[in-house]
Amino acid sequence: MKLRKPTLVHEERILLLALLAGAPAVLTAMIILWTNENHARVQWTLSVIILGCWLGFSFALRERVANPLRTLANLLEAMREGDYSIRARGVRRDDSLSEVMQQVNMMSSTLRSQRLGALEATTLLRKVMEEIEVAVFAFDGDQKLRLVNRAAERLLGEPSERLLAKTAVSLGVETYLAGEPQQTVQRTFPGGAGRWSISRSTFREGGLPHQMLVLTDLTRPLREEELQAWQRLVRVLGHELNNSLAPIKSIAGSLETILNRNPRASDWEDDMRSGLAVIASRSEALSRFMSAYARLARLPQPTLATVDISVLIRRVAGLETRLPPQLIPGPELTIRADGDQLEQALINLIRNAADASLETGGQVRVGWRRQNANLVIWIRDEGHGLANTANLFVPFFTTKPGGSGIGLVLSRQIAEAHGGTLTLMNAASGPGCEACLMLPLG
Repeated sequence: MKLRKPTLVHEERILLLALLAGAPAVLTAMIILWTNENHARVQWTLSVIILGCWLGFSFALRERVANPLRTLANLLEAMREGDYSIRARGVRRDDSLSEVMQQVNMMSSTLRSQRLGALEATTLLRKVMEEIEVAVFAFDGDQKLRLVNRAAERLLGEPSERLLAKTAVSLGVETYLAGEPQQTVQRTFPGGAGRWSISRSTFREGGLPHQMLVLTDLTRPLREEELQAWQRLVRVLGHELNNSLAPIKSIAGSLETILNRNPRASDWEDDMRSGLAVIASRSEALSRFMSAYARLARLPQPTLATVDISVLIRRVAGLETRLPPQLIPGPELTIRADGDQLEQALINLIRNAADASLETGGQVRVGWRRQNANLVIWIRDEGHGLANTANLFVPFFTTKPGGSGIGLVLSRQIAEAHGGTLTLMNAASGPGCEACLMLPLG
C-alpha cells in the first residue's frame, strides 16, 4: 500500500517559514558566540535569549497570520448560515488586511439588506396570494402540487395540508397542464361552478421546472356585464317605445273623444284622418326602429377576400354627392377583409362627416396611411366637434333629426369583427373631429 506524504497545515507552514527565515541569523550568532572565548555563563545566557527570541517571534508570526484568517473564516461561516449581524472589529484603513475585513463587513451588510428585502417581498407576495380571489396552483415536474393559495383551497373545498403533494390527476386538473396555455372552460369544482379562465405558465425553483395554473372565475364579471347590457338595452327600448306609444295613446284618446261627441263637429272626419295619419307615422317609425335593432343584432361574420384599399376608398368617397370629400391618397395597400362590410362602415362614417360639415360650411377629408402593421383610414370633418363622447357608441342614441343611432355602432362592430378598432376624437388643430378606422394588415 502506497503511503501518502503528510501535508502541513497553513499555520505549520507559516511557522516553518518563520523558523527558516531566522535560522541563518541564529546559526551565525551561535557560531560566533561559541567560537569566541567567552565565559560559559555568558554563552548559555545569550544562547537561551537568542533561541527564545527566535522561537517566540516565529510563533507570534504564526498567530499574527492565522488569527485574522480564523476571524475571516468565522465571518464567512456566519454569513453562510444566514447570520449577518457579526462584524470584524478593529478595522482600519491603512493596511491590506483591514481592507479585506472592511469589505467582508460591507458584504455582510449588503447581504443583510438583500435578505430583509427578499423576506419583505416574500411576505408581501404570500399576503397578496392569500387575499386575491384568483386560485393559484403550482405543480412540480411530477405534477405534484407544491403551492396553493387560499382561493384555491376554497375552490377545491380542502385545506392546503391535505392538498399539498397530491397529483394533478387526483385534483382533476391534469388536462389544463397540457394544450393551450390560455383556456376558457365551463367547469364545476367542489367549491363552485361557473365559467373559468385558466392560464398556465412555467417557472423554475431550485433549478427544477414547475408549472403554475391560475384559475379566474368569470361568472361574476360576465353576469355584471350581462346585467349592464340588459339595463342599457331596456333603457334604449323603453325610451323609443315611450316616444312612439305616448303620442299614439294621446291621439287615440282624442279620437275616441271625437267619436263620442253628439253631435259631432263638422270637421271631425278631417281630425280623424289627421290623427290616424300620426298613429300610422309613429307605428312606421317604431317598425323601423325594431328593424334597425334586428339588423344590428344579426351582423354576419366577415367573408374575407383581398381588398384594394385605394379602389375601395375612392369608390366610397364618390358615393357622397352632397359634399364630395377631398381625397388624401396614401400608399398602395391590400388587406384581407370583407369589402361589403368595410364599404358600409366607411359610408356611415363619411355620411356623418358630411352631415357635420354641412352645418358649418366646412369640408370633409378622407385618407389612409400605414402605421406599423396596421392600416389606418381617417375621415376628418370641419363641423362643431364632439361635445359629449360618452354616448357615441350607445345603440340608437343620436343627435341628428331623423337619425337611427346605429351607424357608429354598426361601424365599430364591423371594425372589431376584422380585428380592428374605431375611434372618434376632436381634431387636435382646427374645428371638427376625426374618425380613425384601424385594421390589421396581416
